[in-house]
Order: sequence, then C-alpha cells, then structure tokens
Amino acid sequence: MIATDTLEPAAAPIKAAASLPPGLAGTPDDKEMLRAAVDLTRDIAVARPDIYWPDMLVSAALGYAALAGAILLENPVLAALSGVVSALALYRALLFIHELTHIHKTALPGFRFAWNLIVGIPMMIPSLMYEGVHTLHHARTRYGTAEDPEYLPLALMKPWSLPVFALSALLLPIGLLIRSAVLVPLGAVIPPLRKLVWERASSLSINPDFRRRPPEGDFARMVFWQELGASAWAIFLVWWSATHSWRPLLIGLAVISLTAVLNQIRTLVAHLWENEGEAMTVTGQYLDSVNVPPPAALAPFWAPVGLRYHALHHLLPSMPYHSLAEAHRRLQKHLGLDSTYEKANYVGLMPLVGRLARSTMMPR
Repeated sequence: MIATDTLEPAAAPIKAAASLPPGLAGTPDDKEMLRAAVDLTRDIAVARPDIYWPDMLVSAALGYAALAGAILLENPVLAALSGVVSALALYRALLFIHELTHIHKTALPGFRFAWNLIVGIPMMIPSLMYEGVHTLHHARTRYGTAEDPEYLPLALMKPWSLPVFALSALLLPIGLLIRSAVLVPLGAVIPPLRKLVWERASSLSINPDFRRRPPEGDFARMVFWQELGASAWAIFLVWWSATHSWRPLLIGLAVISLTAVLNQIRTLVAHLWENEGEAMTVTGQYLDSVNVPPPAALAPFWAPVGLRYHALHHLLPSMPYHSLAEAHRRLQKHLGLDSTYEKANYVGLMPLVGRLARSTMMPR
C-alpha cells in the first residue's frame, strides 16, 4: 500500500466527517499531504544495494565481534560494555527484517537469503516471523482493529500494562530457543502441535488474539528451509552448551534479551495506541503514528534503519529506509509547520513514554 491507494475516484468519496467514528479513526484524509508524499519522493523510492549491503553486513560483523568480546573478556566491566555494543549493533542488523517485508522481492537479489543466513537464523528470528504478518498492519481496513497483529490500545490500558509489556521481552530469547530447538521439531511429527506453533508462536506480533493462516506456495517452501535452518542451529547450540559450557549461550541470550527490550521500548512509542478498534483513514493512521526527526540525537540508536520516521513510513511503506530522512525534509518544507504532516513529529523518546504512561492513568 502507498499513499496513492487513498486517492479514490470521485465515485467513491470518503464519508462526511460527521458520519465518521470519533477520535483519530474519524480523521478525514488530508489529500494534499497524501499526494505530496507520493509526488515529491518518486525519485528516491528505489532501494540502493550499495547502502543496504554494507549497512547490514557491518552491523552484523560488529555485533558478533562485540559478542565474542562479551564472552571472552575477563574484565567484567569491559565484557558488559562489549555486550551493550553487541546488542546495539545486532539490534540494527536485526531490524532489516522490517525492510524485507516491504521491498520488492527482486529489488535486492540475494539480500533476503544473506540476511537470514547471517542474522535471522543465528538469532532464531528468521524472516518468516515477520513476512506475511507485518503487511497486515499496513492494510487500510486492518490497522488498529482486532485483526491487526501489531496493534493494542496500550494508551487505554492499565498503568501496569506498560512495564509488563516492555519487560516481557526479556523472555523472548528463551522462548525462541524453545520454539526452534523443541517445538518445531516435535511439530514435524505431531500435526496439532505444528498447527498451534504456526498460529500462535510464529510471528512477531503483539495482539494475543492474532492467529496466523497456513503458509502457501513459494512462501511455504521458504518457511520450510528457514525453520530447518533455525532448528538445526538451536539444537546445535543446546548440544554444544551441554557438552562444553553454557556460558557463551547464556551471554548470547542476555544480549538478545537487551535487543528485544530495546525493540519493545521502540514499539511502545511507534504509535500513540489510542484507537479503540475502528477502521481508520490513512491520515488517521499517520496521526496515530510517530516521527522523531532530528535534532533528537539518540533516535538512531533506539529506532535505527529509518524507524525514527515511523509515521512517514505509514504514508510510504515501500520507501527504502535510506530515503526517509530526505522524504521528511521535502514534505516538511513543502507542507509547512502548520500542516497535518507536522502533527506526527515529536521531540524524543521520553516525552512519548510519558504521554503514554499518563494516558494509562486517566479515568475511563
């Protein structure tokens, strides 16, 4: 989906604002913004392999080198610092999974295979866990509804839900290890378990009611090979640890836990999470999403690979991450500081977390 999908012919106009539901779901589409998003960015809409490949490979190499330091260094302070560097670098490498869900399958030959081999399978998060799921989040009629795998009305929940949501990510690597080393192999011989694992434990989703449909065609074949690779790697890790030492595996799990918490915190501020289940216009989706543009200095660390422009990404889902900063500059200059576009721009992480926390404390 791109912004032009909302520019419907006159025969099917959007309903009058009075007939739309309340809140952001009732926001009429800003046609000028949607047209500008497409028209001003056509020349930067192609993924550049000379940026994707070095970025992913260097991030992964730095992450694994720092992980080796965290395992091998005897000084606990240096080992801990090395672990933090590893978590940040692997976090960046891992978030290329988001790009894989949006770029055309012919845009970067070999990139999906290389990413899975270097990052996805070693971290037990192959691209199958996001591909075919994340695009549902961008579907115009699904975003913010009960059918959206990546949406919960967090701003309307209880105050304790936020720390539970963030800290639950600490358990993710243990769950991933159990999934690949135990549940997937058992599912190969127990069909009901295979169905359960696929529906409930094979997607990076936050909606507990989401059930994944069975894979089909070429995607099913890709799933088979990715599952085989992840399971073989997980079983090897458990065998080697049991026969040699558990220390490297435990440190690796701790590093992945830190990357998971970083991603969970980023997820907390990717949207305002204020929709109560109504289908939303694209402009409503945009305003329920968040950009944290410069001068926010830390955003590249907690929202790397273009995710600091998450609201803009919802206008232009297929725009490569390396073009989002330029797209933002063009739209801001063209539309002005009093435009709808400006309303999704925020100054940093902590004000967004504070806004979300205050919202959970309001009486309802």
